Amino acid sequence: GLGQLGVECAKLLRSQYGEESVILSDIIKPSNEIVNSGPYIFADILDFKGLQKIVVDHRVDWIIHFSALLSAIGEQNVPLAVRVNIEGMHNVLELAKQYKMRIFVPSTIGAFGPDSPRNPTPNVTIQRPRTIYGVSKVHAELMGEYYHHKFGLDFRCLRFPGVISSDPPGGGTTDYAVAVFFEGLKTGKYQCYLKPDTRLPMMYIEDCLRSLLEFMTAPEEKLQRRVYNVTAMSFTPEELVEKLSKYIPELHVSYRPDSRQLIADSWPQVFDDSEARRDWGWQHNYDLDKLVDLMVRDVTENYIKKASN
Repeated sequence: GLGQLGVECAKLLRSQYGEESVILSDIIKPSNEIVNSGPYIFADILDFKGLQKIVVDHRVDWIIHFSALLSAIGEQNVPLAVRVNIEGMHNVLELAKQYKMRIFVPSTIGAFGPDSPRNPTPNVTIQRPRTIYGVSKVHAELMGEYYHHKFGLDFRCLRFPGVISSDPPGGGTTDYAVAVFFEGLKTGKYQCYLKPDTRLPMMYIEDCLRSLLEFMTAPEEKLQRRVYNVTAMSFTPEELVEKLSKYIPELHVSYRPDSRQLIADSWPQVFDDSEARRDWGWQHNYDLDKLVDLMVRDVTENYIKKASN
């Protein structure tokens, strides 16, 4: 819950359903700001009995399951990624089935691999990812669909592209698109770990969370599938830097591809989300120009200025 999406997701849901109706949970000690913004509890995704107690005590009816080790981090600790991403997923699925809850699990462009068509990548196609993160997400998609067909579980899943927000980067392969704002605005320099022409699908966090809310509240009968691609735009590091140099004319970006390049090369370049647009009316609000404008403002005000005070 205290990752890139959790805190903002809780804010959005609390604005819709009331502060007390949304419980944020994690295994991390929360800041005062988090504690004061609404209910916060300790929840360990690997402790099934502890999760049961939370659901019973608080009469929970939706689970939004963000707990996962991301792509680049997962490769550094595969056994832990298996436990968190796969066993943790089994726990929440079983929980949702037992207590008849609606459950949302995010998937990712990382659920595709080098054999998948990359431009565009359709909703249903071959998925043979080469990271433990991707493998665990394909597993989650299939398990969720299985529980839906077998037990009638209301399982919903969106494959998110790279998500861009003014939170400091958290170890994903698409995080260069966040890091370049922090480094660029602070030092005027950034060393990118992907090649300049690496095209990847992206979306701004507000679009991402709104898609989640709209999908979770969409009537069951509108959904032709349980798993949908969603996206807003696709760009390369080069294209992003070009837009950013309008705000930082002296910006200098160098490129030194590392192991994350191999991951990015196996992922979609353009994401086909026409089914989400058709079935439940998905539409994005933020394109690349709007995104850069917002990020420059956000990072400058919330990080650069605060750090210098």
